[in-house]
Amino acid sequence: MSVTLGSRESPVFDPSFQASFVDLLAWRRDVRRFRRDAVPETLLDGLLELTTLAPSVGNCQPTRWVRVDDAARREAIIANFEAANREALATYSDERARTYARLKLEGLREAPVHLAVFCDEATAQGHGLGARTMPQTRRYSSVCALHTFWLAARMHGLGVGWVSILDPSPAAATLDVPAEWSFVAYLCVGWPQDECLVPELEREGWQARVPQPVLRR
Repeated sequence: MSVTLGSRESPVFDPSFQASFVDLLAWRRDVRRFRRDAVPETLLDGLLELTTLAPSVGNCQPTRWVRVDDAARREAIIANFEAANREALATYSDERARTYARLKLEGLREAPVHLAVFCDEATAQGHGLGARTMPQTRRYSSVCALHTFWLAARMHGLGVGWVSILDPSPAAATLDVPAEWSFVAYLCVGWPQDECLVPELEREGWQARVPQPVLRR
């Protein structure tokens, strides 16, 4: 799969496309239960190529992807998660702690593909445009690339799980990346065991979706 634009003219997104897009957003889930079937390399390469279409401040394109295949590095990431997860559990008590303990919060052992997402804080691309007063917009740009990957993966039936219960500095050291790269996310990617419209955290009673009001000034 490669990025091929269907038209050089401004497209019209008809009601059918609009409805499908809403479905895509609604069915994008944080997946933690994966089948072990392999992900075709051509599909993965194409999804990563699509992330070049994501917005980035000053067109700096700071996102750096790290494919984690090495078994020892994966085990180090798993150990990192387990330590961070124990610390997180200790911050809760009573029923909230019991609910937290039964949640499945990662698919690190099952997912066939591990991807770490970094932001190159020292990139010369973009010549600093838009990032002088808000340098964090480079990291926001990497999150935009991540979300583009996530939606595109879901479009092809793949699941993505964002493992945020990690200590970022040891994770970066485990993956031996340049010092100027900041850790953004660690993703598990693969084919979901099952699919559900309602997020697992809602199903397990952890937190319902709560729309926030828009302030007007």
